[in-house]
Amino acid sequence: MKHLRNILILFAAILLLTACHNHKEAGEQIVIFHAGSLAMPMKTLTQEFNLENPEVKVFAESSGSLDAARKITDLNKDCDILAVADFLVIDKLLIPDFASWNFVFASNEMVIAYTDKSVDADKITADNWQNVLMQENIVIGRSDPNADPCGYRTVFLFELAELFYQQAGLKGNLLEKKNTVIRPKEVDLLALLETGNIDYLMIYRSVAIQHKLKYIELPDEINLSNPQFEGLYNTVSLEVYGKEQGTTTTINGSSILYSLTIPKNSKNFDNALKFIMFMTDVERGGKILKDHGMGVVNYCDKKYLDSLPDELSNVVK
Repeated sequence: MKHLRNILILFAAILLLTACHNHKEAGEQIVIFHAGSLAMPMKTLTQEFNLENPEVKVFAESSGSLDAARKITDLNKDCDILAVADFLVIDKLLIPDFASWNFVFASNEMVIAYTDKSVDADKITADNWQNVLMQENIVIGRSDPNADPCGYRTVFLFELAELFYQQAGLKGNLLEKKNTVIRPKEVDLLALLETGNIDYLMIYRSVAIQHKLKYIELPDEINLSNPQFEGLYNTVSLEVYGKEQGTTTTINGSSILYSLTIPKNSKNFDNALKFIMFMTDVERGGKILKDHGMGVVNYCDKKYLDSLPDELSNVVK
């Protein structure tokens, strides 16, 4: 009997130690859902963060920003940081039910990427790109507007270009072009561009730089990069899938601003905040973002300041 009691005590002790170990292990990690265009900078951010915090495991999962948000809202997946390519994704899909605040950390712009293999690569310019893309033998790539902000921003780019160049029907002609390849996120199209299966890709400048692609820079009136043209950008919009299945939400054109939040279902808040503080530090994470072709912003709308963690409030510009 005494022997049995000792075994039970030992078994209970093992269970307690295992529970403590698992709790500690669960606390020493971060789960990040992020935009596909953040894949390369996020890899570097994670590596550098781990040099300072080797005890924290970072699990980063890439997808289109809308899909990343729906992993939380529709699939109820645990997430410690959501980082998206459009601040409106968090505003419209997560707040107020799944998150309390929205912090803008980076900026970008739309470009047209290509390689030496692209048809008419030696002829395309910032003045004639729309005519080159409309040629029957040209294959273009763009991402799905319902999955990825780059997809609906491509639609905005085409519509703004129609206004800027005063070419009636340009938007419709480009969107209905037969030789078009559409994928869930823009980075899914990179391999097709690099192998010559598509000729031109509507993509972010940062991604073109990261993959050493050639690219056409576009006027600020259409590239969604300049807040001075916010009023113009706001004149274009698109209906995309909404919070709940079968619903839609309207996305208006706006300057390209990346944002992040810690969802309410985060199980590792302290580590998530530690990572964000590293990421938004201009000398650490900020330098990495710049090296990957992105602008550093660190801004929060005043309506979220009361909900923002105190530590993050100190880096708001």
